[in-house]
Amino acid sequence: MRQELNYLKETPSQTAGPYVHIGLAPGAAGFDIYRQELGWDIAGPNARGERIRVEGCVIDGMGSPIKDVLLEAWQANADGIYAHPEHEGEVEEGFRGWGRVITDFDTGEWGFDTVKPGPVTERDGKVIAPHISLWIVARGINVGLQTRVYFEDETEANAADSVLNLIEWEQRRQTLIARKSERDGKPVYRFDIKLQGQDETVFFDI
Repeated sequence: MRQELNYLKETPSQTAGPYVHIGLAPGAAGFDIYRQELGWDIAGPNARGERIRVEGCVIDGMGSPIKDVLLEAWQANADGIYAHPEHEGEVEEGFRGWGRVITDFDTGEWGFDTVKPGPVTERDGKVIAPHISLWIVARGINVGLQTRVYFEDETEANAADSVLNLIEWEQRRQTLIARKSERDGKPVYRFDIKLQGQDETVFFDI
């Protein structure tokens, strides 16, 4: 006797809701759960290299800031080495290379302090320009968006970067370049993320 197969239907998609903050950044949502919020310290006090600040805003297709965004950042240290078990002993104590921030509920601004990462040498010998990877989730985004922050004062390294060169239009590459200024003697890199419309930020399908 032939048995009929019952196929499960795909679960309907759902955008990120209030749990993004309650679960991942509870202190910002008013819940005193952890002694210290997870992911606020990216570099640690012992990190070598230039101390910088990266900040910006996530902007919707109408040009308005989105005020309930969570961003996660990954980066190498100043020597271009990631905090990973295979690099044990090569990364300074306390350097995590990972952080989590949320936007200000009133202004939509986000920002974090870290050290400027160095160029990363891949296993095939290719060198990737200094960058910070960002993952973005918010209400209205079904799947987290992945992008990168490159630095405008790394012109030569950016020109040779294999990922940037995958982007056919040079104007689109500019959406991944953070603009440098200075505040209180400290370098500040501005990186606004545009979800739609003119000058939409390049996102990666990973």
